Amino acid sequence: MSNFRWNYRSIVFLVSLLNILAILVFYPAKSQAELPKSDLSPIEVEQNKAPEAVVNQTVNTSIAPVTRKKAPNELQDRVTPVSQLLQVAPPTNKKAPNNAAGQTTSVSQLSDIKPTDWAFQALQSLVERYGVIAGYTDGTFKGDRSLTRYEFAAGLNAALDRLNELIATSTTDLVKREDLDTIKKLQEQFSPELAQLRGRLDGLEVRNAKLESTQFTTTTKLIGRSQIVLGDLIAGNNVVRKTPAPHNPTLQGVTSLRLNTSFNGKDSLGITIGGGNLESLGQTRAGLLGTYEGRTADNSSITFPRNTIIVSGIRYRFLPFPNTQVNIYPLSDGASEIGLSGPVNPYFESSSVTGANGISRFSRRSLVYNYGDSGPGIAILQGLGKQLQFGIAYSAPNGGNPTTNNGLFTGRYLALAQLIYYSGNRNFRVAATYVNTYSPPNTIGFSGTNFGPAVGSNLVNSTVPGVATLGNLYGLQAFYQVSSKLAINAWVSYGVHRYLGRGDAEAMDWAVGLAFPDLFSEGALGGILVGMEPKLTSLSNNVNLGKGLGQADRDTSLHVEAFYQYKIGDHIEVTPGLIWITAPDSDASNPDSLFAWIRTVFRF
Repeated sequence: MSNFRWNYRSIVFLVSLLNILAILVFYPAKSQAELPKSDLSPIEVEQNKAPEAVVNQTVNTSIAPVTRKKAPNELQDRVTPVSQLLQVAPPTNKKAPNNAAGQTTSVSQLSDIKPTDWAFQALQSLVERYGVIAGYTDGTFKGDRSLTRYEFAAGLNAALDRLNELIATSTTDLVKREDLDTIKKLQEQFSPELAQLRGRLDGLEVRNAKLESTQFTTTTKLIGRSQIVLGDLIAGNNVVRKTPAPHNPTLQGVTSLRLNTSFNGKDSLGITIGGGNLESLGQTRAGLLGTYEGRTADNSSITFPRNTIIVSGIRYRFLPFPNTQVNIYPLSDGASEIGLSGPVNPYFESSSVTGANGISRFSRRSLVYNYGDSGPGIAILQGLGKQLQFGIAYSAPNGGNPTTNNGLFTGRYLALAQLIYYSGNRNFRVAATYVNTYSPPNTIGFSGTNFGPAVGSNLVNSTVPGVATLGNLYGLQAFYQVSSKLAINAWVSYGVHRYLGRGDAEAMDWAVGLAFPDLFSEGALGGILVGMEPKLTSLSNNVNLGKGLGQADRDTSLHVEAFYQYKIGDHIEVTPGLIWITAPDSDASNPDSLFAWIRTVFRF
């Protein structure tokens, strides 16, 4: 590693990080947090899920075994008897336990109503004569067994309500006089039980009204994620000024809220809002390092003021056919939508709702997915049996802007086609991806670049002023779950940039990652990744992107990353990690950079 410029604050920060790692390793707390769950169905519209399960990817394709917990308030497709609503125990043949005090605890224990009692026979005749319902789900009166006085009162109350309806709506004397006398006598004899029953029903109505008044909606789930991040650039230069970058620890944060709505159970409307103040380490020839290499996965958009609440995503998803999924997004993270089938690299990438597990943006996915910005578009995923998925997508980063060289079809665009193969047991997947992208002259994307993946060297993110740029990108990604404790992922990407009327360039990137589920603690996750961020490998002699005519990146810069995600229960996780970049900006004359990161995520 090249010379680091150390100071006492950097040493203290690094020692603190090592202490935290030592505590997590040698004194792991028990955790029941779940890793990404597998989805055995080829295509599935995202339902309203618990915060720890959801995400923004179109189809969940994680590998870990499925463990579905029944929601405590899950509705049952059945009618509950009145006696159960009133918390009256159902009849049982078991002998009641002896009461040492010899006391009764409710009126229902005083005596039972037997089928031979006059009250029982009187109510039964009313039920049969007027067709009233006595509160049982099968429509019968349970005439073959005894009833508690409370059960009998529940049936009597239901019969009274029904008879009152008949009397109110009838223009004739539908109810006989002798039946009215019987009803009056029954009301008098069971007045204590009826009063208690109606009191409880009134209480239930009040509680139900209160719940309805405070309920957000029956069809929408709110999912939240807040992050607190402690970061420090331990070593590194600004590659443009060739001077040491400031090495100041920072404490920053970001929050996102997502509303997931389903209108028919087979569709999903997702709306994401949020804001924060997480600064990127750098951008193309700007920022702390003067390069996108080492860019973290959590930083805020560079185009909006810090601590400003913005709408960052709107997406509607539906299934026109059982094996066809359509995403329409007037505003969304293009890379997430065009990924189509969810993360090929699940342990590092996760999803845009659950957040990335890896520390850097580069560790999530190959460069073929990184040329898109937030904007409108459409993505279609088609299942071809149980082991193949084919998808196409079109995204226009400036599609919401009606000015010249913008809009859906005259501005920047990205078109994608992708084929993914899954093994029968879903522990292996491989994706082949092709992307065609275009940027008109003098247009700037949300990432601050005219053209490029917004990761990697400055040259790969550059274009010629006043010249339109066309890109053809090819990617191959693979993932293999070796065991429940080890997974391997890798990718290689190749891109051809054409500066229209001027010349061409070639770009490449690659990476290999290891993931260690349940490392040291159940629910934890460790990760190590080594790769080469996107770099310009060749350039036409008559094109100058900032380093001279025909000058591509001279050296190879390696990206080395390690993180350990430690879960505290189901809703909190702490992820310390390191990013080490050799020869930043693909220039060996630049000293290596080292960045430490401790991310704490709260999900709700």
